[in-house]
Amino acid sequence: MKRLAMILGILATAVPMAVAQTSTWVPDKAHSEVDFSILHMSLSKVHGRFGNLGGQIVWDAADVTKSTVTMTIDVTTIDTGVAPRDTDLKSAGLFDVAQFPTATFTSTSVAKTANGLTVNGNLTLHGVTKPVVLQVEGPTGPAAGMGGKMHAGFSATTTISRTAFGIGTKYPAAVLGDDVQLNIELDVAKQ
Repeated sequence: MKRLAMILGILATAVPMAVAQTSTWVPDKAHSEVDFSILHMSLSKVHGRFGNLGGQIVWDAADVTKSTVTMTIDVTTIDTGVAPRDTDLKSAGLFDVAQFPTATFTSTSVAKTANGLTVNGNLTLHGVTKPVVLQVEGPTGPAAGMGGKMHAGFSATTTISRTAFGIGTKYPAAVLGDDVQLNIELDVAKQ
């Protein structure tokens, strides 16, 4: 009986330690965004951004491969710095934000690399879901932020095909490039 009590006591202390190694982090909306660039008229790149990111990262400090990422992007926040272009991008011929106001990313695997992380997942954009691979630097920090919560940072990059997601399919690549480079900057707060 003493042996059973001792085993239960060890298990009781081990469970909280295992739970403590997993933490949940959410984007600080004021300091997180998805930036994009795309070739225009085969001459130069147009840059823009999406703000208002939501979701969470569940970080497993003991085994990063058990970490998960789920993010939402408010596509209605698209901003290229040119209001008429932003209106056109929101229209039915391109992002169609009336029908598809958000994009989502859900990880399928997380792996440690020499320079950070590789996060595989599914991106749903414009009603189409495709696999993407994010090359991630981070985490940086943590550091105490406003309100006393701990913050960490991640920077990620990937390239997607706009036509694979059904965006602007009437535009040939000579007018609007097919490859869209995404740069994701996340400042996340521990919950």
